[in-house]
Amino acid sequence: MDKNTKTLLSVFGIVIVMVGTAFASVPLYSLFCRVTGWGGTTQVSESAPTEITDREVTVKFNADTERGMPWRFEPEQRDVTLNVGAQALVSYRAQNLGNKTVTGTAVYNVSPPKVGKYFHKIECFCFQEQALNPKQNVSMPIVFYVDPAFNDDPYMDDVSVITLSYTFYEASTKALDDAIEDFYNAP
Repeated sequence: MDKNTKTLLSVFGIVIVMVGTAFASVPLYSLFCRVTGWGGTTQVSESAPTEITDREVTVKFNADTERGMPWRFEPEQRDVTLNVGAQALVSYRAQNLGNKTVTGTAVYNVSPPKVGKYFHKIECFCFQEQALNPKQNVSMPIVFYVDPAFNDDPYMDDVSVITLSYTFYEASTKALDDAIEDFYNAP
């Protein structure tokens, strides 16, 4: 093989690796956020831990919809105080105020963002699309807990309030795609 062919194959190989890396970067970043809680990304668990500590935290709930989405969306309670490690069940309420079926998808996070790796959801409406018929009103539960490891992290000593925020977007829209991209690109 001559020198020009080797150079061409090397450049072609580098281009293939770069294209592959570009396509893999979003899923890899998403995985990184889910594993580390980066940017307020919460964790997903099958069940609550058996250890419940004496430390209490207050979890506040926030709800928004994208502009123009014909839904009323709100938490059924504004906050709950629980012991770290204890499982909690709360619900949000959504109502389609429009005259046609609207399917929505929720984007979520917690703040302060550093808490994401300790905030675990067991059940959540955010894991799938929600279709509401005209005037339909539904209660959407969330089951969660704050990991007992939260107590062992000195960077969590100043945290006594956690805010869980959801924003609903109409499914399959550019606004949803942009929100998801912003979610995974947040610092």
